Amino acid sequence: MNTLVALSAMLPASIPSPPEAEWHLGPIPIRAYAFAIMLGILVAIWLGNKRWLARGGKPEVVVDVAFVAVLFGIVGARAYHVLTDWDKYFGEGRDPVDALKIWEGGLSIWGAIGFGVLGGWIVARSKGIPMPALADALAPGIILAQAIGRWGNYFNQELYGRPTDLPWALEIDAAHRPDEYLNEPTFHPTFLYESLWALAVFGVLIWADRRFQMGHGRVFALYVALYTFGRVGIESLRIDTGGDVEGPAREILGMRINGWVAVLLFVGAVLYIVISARMRPGREAAHTLVGRADADDEDAELADEAADEPVDDDEDAEPDDEPATDDEDAEPADEDAGDGEQQPAAEDPMEAKDR
Repeated sequence: MNTLVALSAMLPASIPSPPEAEWHLGPIPIRAYAFAIMLGILVAIWLGNKRWLARGGKPEVVVDVAFVAVLFGIVGARAYHVLTDWDKYFGEGRDPVDALKIWEGGLSIWGAIGFGVLGGWIVARSKGIPMPALADALAPGIILAQAIGRWGNYFNQELYGRPTDLPWALEIDAAHRPDEYLNEPTFHPTFLYESLWALAVFGVLIWADRRFQMGHGRVFALYVALYTFGRVGIESLRIDTGGDVEGPAREILGMRINGWVAVLLFVGAVLYIVISARMRPGREAAHTLVGRADADDEDAELADEAADEPVDDDEDAEPDDEPATDDEDAEPADEDAGDGEQQPAAEDPMEAKDR
């Protein structure tokens, strides 16, 4: 008992603020926020590719889709944030150029997923690959990337909740607190809550996919349903303003906009799972994941292989008519020559000589 008391006394009373949000690799600055996001993206691509190959897909597909989806996702994430908090960038006394400074935080997961799916759909459609199946392969990697990326919010001292004195409370520097909370040093670490919830969702997705052989987009829908379910609770704790400390976050009927988005997405995802399971039970066949271009290439390769196979003349060739060797086998003379009368046979030269 005394040992436990001693250990608890050694533990910090709260989670300290990060000492810095930027590191330097020689002259190159590395933002912790950007590093966390990029690490998450790489993990998502690696895991998504592994799962896609296990389902029967081609290895280059995930990289091609990820490249476009990430670009779309970054644009969408920033656009959603700027549109929902436009006065922070275009209001009086604001600098619109700040809307481009994504390294300072302000990337919305809703915009990232929405635009990322759009970009992935464009690439998948061009390749003739079913997007629902691809989304199922990518879903666990996406939520794992979110669990990693949320630590970028820690270094930016954003995405925190109401004041608290719990042992795991998060210290926030005064420069990053809203004005009404300047005298409150510690807050709920909602970034940590969301990261842990994302890890839990990741485990459920892997288990459910193996247990029920889910397909046709239901793994992705389950990811959306579980993540948004937890996000509603987390949003109810948040009081930060996404990097701006001068005003409250947008609310509708007493709930933050992000909370309403989570509710709507949760309902839509659950409905999709139920309807899809009834209409298309089971998982897609592996041959449907090859893609139109790859299928055409395979057909061409098979045709080339068939054309290159040698033909066995002794077995496959049709026998030719054997030449006549005896007089009785010889073809009769043309009876239609001249006036239709039979022409005399050619005289043997030896007989003519004897005469």
